[in-house]
Amino acid sequence: MTRTFPRGFLWGASTAAHQIEGNNINNDWWQLEHAAADYGVQFSGDALDSYHRYEEDMSLLAEAGLSAYRFSIEWSRIEPSPGKFSRAELAHYRRMIETARRLGLTPVVTLHHFTHPLWFGVNGGWLAADATAVFTRYVEQACSILDGVEWVCTINEPNIVAVNHGQLRRVAEGKEYQLIGALPDAEIGEALIAAHRAVAPLVRQRTGAKVGWTVANQALVPAPGSEAKHAEVQRLWEDMYLEPARDDDFVGVQSYTSQLVDGDGVVPHPEHPDNTLMGWAYRPDALGIALRHTHDVVGDVPIIVSENGIATADDARRIAYTSEALAGMYDAMQSGIDVRGYLHWSLLDNFEWGRWEPTFGLVAVDRTTFERHPKPSLAWLGRTAQANAI
Repeated sequence: MTRTFPRGFLWGASTAAHQIEGNNINNDWWQLEHAAADYGVQFSGDALDSYHRYEEDMSLLAEAGLSAYRFSIEWSRIEPSPGKFSRAELAHYRRMIETARRLGLTPVVTLHHFTHPLWFGVNGGWLAADATAVFTRYVEQACSILDGVEWVCTINEPNIVAVNHGQLRRVAEGKEYQLIGALPDAEIGEALIAAHRAVAPLVRQRTGAKVGWTVANQALVPAPGSEAKHAEVQRLWEDMYLEPARDDDFVGVQSYTSQLVDGDGVVPHPEHPDNTLMGWAYRPDALGIALRHTHDVVGDVPIIVSENGIATADDARRIAYTSEALAGMYDAMQSGIDVRGYLHWSLLDNFEWGRWEPTFGLVAVDRTTFERHPKPSLAWLGRTAQANAI
């Protein structure tokens, strides 16, 4: 049976600046990488040199038949010192936007994808009294290059930002860094919500773009008798970030796996031979769960699947996982959920926030020569996009 998607449905892939550009030496993740003894993270270094090779990367997408590319612009490059903006870096990201459009790709631009300038952190980060004003100042400059961009994400996965920075806050207070079971820091989360609510109407007014943000959907399901705990955890993890999206033009759903919640909280993924290279359960059905829950919270706000994929060295497994995820997405759409696009994570095997080993990409990269090696999954997803059907 052929299942056809609506005309104009976006098919593409996503990346993030720090994971692929290389040598983002002025942001907090670069600083964290130099504290590897404390946090056990690897070094991004040159990454994939996509700062210079972005046209090659976009061409791979376009030539495969895909129609959209989600990428982020790097705040620490654009505003290297407080209130001092780089015209050259703004021009660089404008060239990326123009290159995408020239190649027939719809650019989906993310303004903040996990990283901020070093000086922002030194001044208190998201808990500083002027954090929203400072972020707004950066976003005002970013708006100057967004002409012709139809989709803008303000902040990527604020719930994960609240986890990561909440853990660093714990360490600063002399507490232990939690590797497993950490929840988003609610105070940091509220600060991110305030920042999003401040800049979303600004971007919409100045650019005419559709504006939203993306949420890391956990596809949490309750163990029998644990419905109350499930609701409590789900609110901390997702709902407090989904509710602001009711006022947006779209919301990004980002889904990889599903987890059980029992009376003690989120149950860690049990060891299993089917687990992905991230240690996560193999759950392509998570996307359908995430879409339905997001719709339950945001109502009729349009959705873009802004990330979905699997960390695996077996590309046939990537195709199998994605096929099942797409089927779940289609079924969700048939039930009345307004999904406007599917952006696979990731275009490239990249720096996966502290580790190089988990490979999510449709394209492999030789990190010595930077040669790109498209995988069969790229051609497969391209054929799916061209047919606009599964």
